[in-house]
Amino acid sequence: MSGKGKAKSAPRKRKRDAEEQEEGEVVKAGEPLLKRTRWVDKRRVLVFCSRGITHRPRHLMLDMRTLLPHSKSDTKLDRKDKLFVVNEVCELRNCNWCVFLEMRKKKDCFMWLSATPHGPSAKFLVENIHTMDEMKMTGNCLRGSRPILSFDAKMDSTPHYSLLKAMFSNVFSVPFNHPKSKPFHDHVFTFSLLDNRIWFRNFQILEDDNLVEVGPKFCLNLVRIFDGSFGGATIYESPTYISPNEDRREMAKASARPSPHSAKT
Repeated sequence: MSGKGKAKSAPRKRKRDAEEQEEGEVVKAGEPLLKRTRWVDKRRVLVFCSRGITHRPRHLMLDMRTLLPHSKSDTKLDRKDKLFVVNEVCELRNCNWCVFLEMRKKKDCFMWLSATPHGPSAKFLVENIHTMDEMKMTGNCLRGSRPILSFDAKMDSTPHYSLLKAMFSNVFSVPFNHPKSKPFHDHVFTFSLLDNRIWFRNFQILEDDNLVEVGPKFCLNLVRIFDGSFGGATIYESPTYISPNEDRREMAKASARPSPHSAKT
């Protein structure tokens, strides 16, 4: 009886040791590398939007849910509700990160990235949206596979870009051994800096180490970074950001100015 008890306890001990060993832990020479089989990282991302959203941002939201197996969905938020209500929705859905899309004047799409319920959070203007169904690229990747995140080297140069890099890593990286994920990498998420904007693209990794674009792709124009979740003190405000209302106002003024040829006549 004692021999059987020891035989049964040995696999349990090896499993417990594997669960206690963290991913990336330094192993001494001669020791076997134990494979961790338990889902430890419990990050969950709530991806949803407000009412009044148009078709293109809505399809972008559906693409993000497809690319992130650790994401959850919820019903659309009423436009009369304050943004602080999103923290309560995340608590009810047991999510600690949130990607929220809202529309203004049915023309301008804004994206919120927030660590609920204490923050920080960032607000972006989403530009140049192209969904997977619209692009019809030749690339393809298995649903639920874990992505490799590739960031521009410039994102380590300033504190606010370093903070955004950490937020993107928490939102777009799939937790290790997630029940809905596949245990391999076959696509890459790239975050590039150009013209004071962050460009997101998704590529498939082929067998010959070439990349083929899958989609979606969009551009994030940073508005502000807040200390709290969906509000609070402003940590950083982008000096290059111009609101869409001001941009349309300037364009209307430029088109309303009389030409010099009409003034002479």
